[in-house]
Amino acid sequence: MKIGQVEIKGKLILAPMAGVTDKAFRQICREHGAALTVTEMVSAKALHFKDKKTPRLLGLSQNEHPASAQIFGSEPESMAEGAIIAREISGCEIIDINMGCPAPKIVNNGDGSALMKNIKLAEQIITAVKKAVDCPVTVKFRKGWDEKSINCIEFAKMCEYAGADMIAVHGRTRAQQYSGVADWDIIAKVKQSVKIPVAANGDVFTPQDAVNIINHTGADFVMIGRGALGDPWIFERSNKLIQTGVLEDEPTLSERLDTAVRQIELACEDKGEHIAMLEARKHVNWYLKGSSGLKEFKKRVCAFNKIDELYKLCEDIKAQI
Repeated sequence: MKIGQVEIKGKLILAPMAGVTDKAFRQICREHGAALTVTEMVSAKALHFKDKKTPRLLGLSQNEHPASAQIFGSEPESMAEGAIIAREISGCEIIDINMGCPAPKIVNNGDGSALMKNIKLAEQIITAVKKAVDCPVTVKFRKGWDEKSINCIEFAKMCEYAGADMIAVHGRTRAQQYSGVADWDIIAKVKQSVKIPVAANGDVFTPQDAVNIINHTGADFVMIGRGALGDPWIFERSNKLIQTGVLEDEPTLSERLDTAVRQIELACEDKGEHIAMLEARKHVNWYLKGSSGLKEFKKRVCAFNKIDELYKLCEDIKAQI
């Protein structure tokens, strides 16, 4: 399957998640079978004003190609400039436009899913970005703003008309945030309404979910977000199930610990031990989810400051199991 002229060797995409899908986590997910990864969303305005912290979010791993860089904003000219800068900094092959983020601090500025209430402006943004860069442009959006304004089919057709090379649809409204159940039926209708590739997003937490959402929606790709937290194996296990019908066993706790250590080591290399270990608190607890008898160990995770503490934790857990 291709997105524009870029070949994607697989159906599974790691969804961009602010504060989560950093360079280290994306590298781990690629190693475990994600066919495409997307950077954390970056502000087009921050790129314009040369914010010092923003470029770090665009750093890619050697194994992360083809890759996509996601930008957000609500001014066509700024977004076009941001797309150019993001491509130059990252060396990405695809630019993704965020029109689905539901966070109040994003939508209150008219960005993210707020653009679903202004289709004309959204079209101007896509057109401007498409003209600015010499690579495929994709758009991620939601079912609609709320249940009274479900307009994703109209929005999808607009994206295609404006030049988008692929769209990703989250089957929830902005009002739902991440609650309730994702509407796969509406994603299927979106798929039927356009000719460009569609990625289905929402409630994919297991390999079976990945197979089911493909069968239910007819989507070309599956975008996995929260289902990958602490579980990069969801990609390789889903790939195996899609390709062969065989469901592989889940990783052992020991395997989870070893991968958690590798991810945090990569994060330390990328952003320094202090920041990496603060962020490790959530990542390591995600790796431990579903394992019983680890309550006291999880308390230790929440106090991480040094990577040696992670090494000792893993040593102690392995000794117990």
